[in-house]
Amino acid sequence: MEPTGTARGGGILDDPMRTKGTAFTAAERREHGLLGLLPHGVTTLEEQVGRCWGEVHRQATDIQRYVYLRGLQDRNEHLFYSVLAADVPTALPLVYTPTVAEGCRRFSALWRRPRGLYLAWPDRAYLAEMLRNRPHDGVDVIVVTDGQRILGIGDQGVGGMGIPVGKLSLYTLIGGIDPSRTLPILLDVGTDNADLLDDPYYLGWRHRRIDDEAYDAFVEDFVAAVEAEMPDVLLQWEDFATPHAAPILARYRDRLLTFNDDIQGTAAVALGALQGATAVAGTRLADQQVVMLGAGSAGVGVMDMVRQEMVDQGLTDAQARARCWVVDVRGLLTADRDDLSADQRAFAHDPADVADWAVDGLPQLADVVDHLPVGVLLGLSTAQGAFTEEIVRTMAGKVDRPIVFPLSNPTTNAEARPADLDAWTGGRALVATGSPFPPLHREQGEDVPVAQCNNVYVFPAVGLAVTAARASRVTDAMMRAAARALGAASPALRDARAPLLPAWADVRAAADAIALAVARQAVDDGVAPEASDDELRDAIAATRWTPGY
Repeated sequence: MEPTGTARGGGILDDPMRTKGTAFTAAERREHGLLGLLPHGVTTLEEQVGRCWGEVHRQATDIQRYVYLRGLQDRNEHLFYSVLAADVPTALPLVYTPTVAEGCRRFSALWRRPRGLYLAWPDRAYLAEMLRNRPHDGVDVIVVTDGQRILGIGDQGVGGMGIPVGKLSLYTLIGGIDPSRTLPILLDVGTDNADLLDDPYYLGWRHRRIDDEAYDAFVEDFVAAVEAEMPDVLLQWEDFATPHAAPILARYRDRLLTFNDDIQGTAAVALGALQGATAVAGTRLADQQVVMLGAGSAGVGVMDMVRQEMVDQGLTDAQARARCWVVDVRGLLTADRDDLSADQRAFAHDPADVADWAVDGLPQLADVVDHLPVGVLLGLSTAQGAFTEEIVRTMAGKVDRPIVFPLSNPTTNAEARPADLDAWTGGRALVATGSPFPPLHREQGEDVPVAQCNNVYVFPAVGLAVTAARASRVTDAMMRAAARALGAASPALRDARAPLLPAWADVRAAADAIALAVARQAVDDGVAPEASDDELRDAIAATRWTPGY
């Protein structure tokens, strides 16, 4: 029996990957049984984009804009990405940081419709079945979180799903990964957020977090199920707490095509910005004393890539480590402390190195800056205002061009405001941040944009590279190749007054160059089939998905 027009029309209109909404032509409406289901007028994609941006601007707050855009994504993926591509600088902070933090906080209250997979501990016996229930069979990229360390706002439980959804939107917008081949996943292992446990509308498993052996077993079962169902997929770990992030990466990095964006992606984009900053300062990274405030997985990951780059520039490993200083909430990491993880201990200094500093207890950040000619000061501590005027002025008194990166997210957690850093150093500071900040105002009347060390510069390009090159692993060298390619694109290399990272309007073009560098390194590392640069360029171009009807 011929299906009814409503069944045919309703099916295509409700499919976000197939619908064109009011852009269906008269002929298409007859062909697909859509006559009468749409207003008579036919609009172009460009007109739809304009209408949507008008609606975005009519919203009163950024969280309302976030909700509107997520609703648009649920209705029409091609239109959603066309809207984002039409104004990337405005769209990025609305669909990801900083607005996504509030979206995660209010996830249960804002719930509209499912996206991705929610793998809950009580259903652990059915992991394979749940993976088979994914919306699309073919998947190139998974982003997975357990919701424990979301940005700088902590444990959000099931609300952490906002992060994989947002990340994958950027994989598509910037890296050109087909959205139907992406899969956000939330490992729901409970939450220790008392507010969520008491919230009658909370949608996650209402239980304290599992941990230790039970947690590790659940992650192992998840990985085994992914291996069985999608053996070639890129699996990105996102926003896992420090006690879990590095061990998970170490356990699976040689077993899967996988990386941790908080550890490796953050490090790569920070190193990319440092490439431009040190060039402007007229120094090498290997000649700097580098201080990191924050000893979580992200902070230690950045310092490890800084160390690797110093070695590549000619230092021994011991010499490089001697120039890297990490400070946590207690103070400087020193070898006589008994509260350090293995990754943290790798950057612990011998107490003899600071014995003549004459400080009571562990040296604090101010002590380190006071006793060393610190050229690079990085922050991944979520400690708002930790880079005080006194600390920054002391640093600026010892080096010509202090490099200061307050990298914590969201904006309210930044270690310093760029405008203050600019004022305290007489405009000499080279600044990059983790969250968006307004441009710096100069007396001459020009506004200087502040570079944002957003991982979006790196992870979409990595996804594009490994998909196009058919890589089987993500190596450290591939991430450093991404950092170097990003550094080579720094506008500051051409104009010392320019930002340290490319403008958001240029980020999609930069992604192709970074992807080529990563793909080439994958071939050199023997984790991707042999291919020439031209073949890799062609594969990248063929992989890149572009929205349109």
